[in-house]
Amino acid sequence: MEIILLERIGRLGQIGDVVTVKDGYARNFLLPLGKALRATDANRTHFEHERAQLEARDLERKTEAEGVSGKLAGESFVVIRQAGDTGQLYGSVSTRDIAEAATEGGFSIERRQVLLDKPIKTLGLHEVRVILHGEVVPTVIINVARTEDEAVRQARGEDVTQELTDEEEDAAEALAAGEALFEEGAEYDVKADEAEDADSEDTGAEDTGSDDTEDKE
Repeated sequence: MEIILLERIGRLGQIGDVVTVKDGYARNFLLPLGKALRATDANRTHFEHERAQLEARDLERKTEAEGVSGKLAGESFVVIRQAGDTGQLYGSVSTRDIAEAATEGGFSIERRQVLLDKPIKTLGLHEVRVILHGEVVPTVIINVARTEDEAVRQARGEDVTQELTDEEEDAAEALAAGEALFEEGAEYDVKADEAEDADSEDTGAEDTGSDDTEDKE
């Protein structure tokens, strides 16, 4: 789709530039957020008539975005999810989840403003960019954990996934030790049984010898 940019958009261009983008990008992001217009003849004429106002409005938006960015950049938002011992999530964290977490944290963010190359599928701290303006894109931290306590520990730099691995190793060592004791006990029982059988055989032999002596007499 061919569009007219109403503000500077990353690598696309400056305000007033006519560029071609994918239809989905235009319909789902640029057009609904007022960042561009369809490049029709009517819109081209409208833009030229309103260019000065649009540029002034863009400057205001940028200034507002910079103010929000000063507070938002570096902020951490917790998202609680279920996950396995290896840290793999049962599902994923989407742009909607991130936008909701940021909104709950006091920032009005829409899912379309969240830049996520791919869904988050593991526990941990993840850096995510948020588009406040074409020239203002702060980075936030998404702390994905199974519990609030785990989120606090992750924020301190603890590796909860590694901790789980250590616990599993301890459990495996304990199990191995238990099996070793069982095998030693079993070996002891076998030796005891063999000794008991040997004693029984010796006793039987002595009894037989006594019987033979009595018969001869």
